[in-house]
Amino acid sequence: MTNTTLTLAWRNIWRHPRRTLLTIAAMVFADVLLVFMLGLQLGQYQMMIDNTLGLFSGQMQVQVKGYLDEPQMYRTIPDADRLADKIRQETGLDAVSPRGYGFALASSEKRTIGVQVSGVDSVNEQLVSTLPGLVEKGRYLSTNSANEAVIGSTLATNLKISVGDELTLMGSGKDGSIAATVLPVVGVFNSGNRDLDRQMMQMPIDNFRDVFAMGNHAHSIIVAGKRSMAENYSNKIDSIISNNNKLVLQDWEALLPGLKQAIQADFFSAWIMYALLIILVAFSMLNTMLMSVLERTHEFGILLALGVRHEKLGRIILTESFVLAFTGMLVGILAGGLLTYYFLINGISFPGMEEMGARFNIPPVIRPEVSLRTVLPGPLVVLLATVAASVYPIWHIRKLRPIEALQAA
Repeated sequence: MTNTTLTLAWRNIWRHPRRTLLTIAAMVFADVLLVFMLGLQLGQYQMMIDNTLGLFSGQMQVQVKGYLDEPQMYRTIPDADRLADKIRQETGLDAVSPRGYGFALASSEKRTIGVQVSGVDSVNEQLVSTLPGLVEKGRYLSTNSANEAVIGSTLATNLKISVGDELTLMGSGKDGSIAATVLPVVGVFNSGNRDLDRQMMQMPIDNFRDVFAMGNHAHSIIVAGKRSMAENYSNKIDSIISNNNKLVLQDWEALLPGLKQAIQADFFSAWIMYALLIILVAFSMLNTMLMSVLERTHEFGILLALGVRHEKLGRIILTESFVLAFTGMLVGILAGGLLTYYFLINGISFPGMEEMGARFNIPPVIRPEVSLRTVLPGPLVVLLATVAASVYPIWHIRKLRPIEALQAA
């Protein structure tokens, strides 16, 4: 692109300022909308991931190989408390907690239901999970050796029990022995997750180990922290467990593949709508450039008669299209970035979000993401689409013959 070509292109696009400004405005509007909506969408995904991971699964988990696919009682991590302490020291994270899982029949005076029992560290569990903050009746677990339990609200309803009542557990221990105990219910949680509320109960991990013959073992070591630091944590934990080839570190995508798939499906469907918007803007550019070419047919005829090649005229049209699109992209990125940043600072709240946030221990506002992956992709696609729209006007110029073009005046 020579200076002469750029100068001619700049002069040509301002022959009709109103039309040029309307075309740029359409691109700016599309760019702003794409930047904001993409930032809002990714911000919602981040919030969804954080809330889901924070509820129970944690950001990553250390497990025995094969446990994720087949969660058998015997697949345990030996000396789990010591390993959890080492992970805390090496990573600098306090949010590390061992956890055991078992399945049992829970019986009240009136009903018997199959439940998933989680043995948790009553202190550290509150650092890796928001579930302890969702106890709506009673309290959370006190000490690791206490003989007590907290259960989901739906499970409490199904068993027809509440705080202060007792339930009987009957299951199978790690060594195949019968695991049985009677536990008073000290708390009922409402997580908003139907599966957890219907079948989950928690008890202190030391008591859980005694009942299920677990020794000092656990099934998972839950790790929570900033996801921006996930790779750093992962590298350190991998180095810690590298001397034990039976252990593996599972990230959230492996732990919750359904969540990742749901996000991918939603993202794909959103880009279908974005594509329709981009196509409309591309047609706007096509209309502008085609009108510009048709209006200058006589001028192009003179240039062709003077020996200017079709390729030169095509480069001028392509440059005009690029200058228009690039100007719109710059303004759109700036305006879209500022708008998205404003809502990043102030947040976006919909009616009922504050009450929902208070109830389920989640942020009451949505904050869009502002990064290169939200600011650049949309405007770049608009730029490419609008520049591509100049192909037809260029093709039209290549068909021009000097005599025919001069007669079109």
